[in-house]
Amino acid sequence: MPKVLVADDSIAVRKVAERLLTEAGMSVTLAANGEEAIACLAKDRLDMVVSDVIMPDKSGYEVCAFVRGNASIATIPVLLISGIVNDEVTKQAESCRADGVLKKPFQGTSLKDKVMELLAKRQTSAAPPPDFKPAAAPIQPPLSTPIIGLRPAPASTPAPVLAPIAGHKPIQAQAINVPGTPGLADPQAANRLREAEEQLRNERARVESLTKRVADLDAAVARAKESEALLEAQRRLVTELEMKMAASEIQASRVSQLEAALRAEQESSVKARHEVAVLQAAANRTEQLEVELSTERAAAAQLVQELTELEVAAAHGKNAETMLAHEMQRAAGFEEKARAAEASLLVVKARVKELTEIAESAGHVTRRIGELEALLEAERERNAVLVNRVSETEQVAVSATKRLEEMVRKLGEIAGLASQFGKGI
Repeated sequence: MPKVLVADDSIAVRKVAERLLTEAGMSVTLAANGEEAIACLAKDRLDMVVSDVIMPDKSGYEVCAFVRGNASIATIPVLLISGIVNDEVTKQAESCRADGVLKKPFQGTSLKDKVMELLAKRQTSAAPPPDFKPAAAPIQPPLSTPIIGLRPAPASTPAPVLAPIAGHKPIQAQAINVPGTPGLADPQAANRLREAEEQLRNERARVESLTKRVADLDAAVARAKESEALLEAQRRLVTELEMKMAASEIQASRVSQLEAALRAEQESSVKARHEVAVLQAAANRTEQLEVELSTERAAAAQLVQELTELEVAAAHGKNAETMLAHEMQRAAGFEEKARAAEASLLVVKARVKELTEIAESAGHVTRRIGELEALLEAERERNAVLVNRVSETEQVAVSATKRLEEMVRKLGEIAGLASQFGKGI
């Protein structure tokens, strides 16, 4: 009886393979992973290996490489089974010198047929040469086996005692003389005749009993055949159910892959929502910058008004020059603030640009980003206007300073003339 090792991490596939190969008259050893398969190969003497390609610890390729790497078991056929049979699987099976690849779940008797084919090839390759003659075995005499249900005829059966019938006289045996034959009136001859008749009746009864028993046996054989047919149908049904279970396990693994993909999509969605929240925060920051720019515009307007008043007050004396210098310092500070605001706007625009690139993958925030870019562009234009106004203010301050210097020079000239006029007097 061939011994076949079946290694697979699916219990349903192992049970299906065990049933199919056992029905084919093979002894099956089961292994749940590659480590158990290698342990069985090292311990038992096996005739063939059927191994799954993908297993938790060691793959079917490694099991096949272990078989081919040991001289004592290198000639054992190795059949790989896989849920997916493509060029890559076939190429790896050839690289580890496997004898074939079979797709699972198994279709009908494909596993049994493939295993028997590989075992037949191995026996053919290991057959003796044509000139090999085995030694003749001694001929044993046939054994006499008694037929079951038959009993030997008794050596002697006592003659039955016949009771006389009421109203009738018993028939007396008369002697009939036949030439060359002893008379039947002899008591011994009569006893032998009665014994022969009794044996005949016994044989007839036994023949009737045997006939009845043969009929019962025929009926039992018919029932047994019906039971075998029902059992075969049940076995086929169980095999189909086990194949469906194996297919269900494969579908379950596919469901787990889809669940993992769904979790990845959910994580991506959460990340997109987080990016949208960051973008909303940037929009809020933009609104804050707009408020700050409005405040700075008001301060700039106030500064322009103060500069105008300073130009008017510059004619009242030298104190106007000090006030103008102070206002110029304030204007310089405002210019620095404006430049800092412009830098902040540039940083915000760069951040918004990054967020725009991130939000392009989400798709639903594109319009909002366009609006924010438009707002930022408008703010930049306002900032440019503000910078121009600051530059104009600086020019006004410079011209006012020049006018004050001119007034101071003229006042000096007037003071010099007044002192000369006083000396002349």
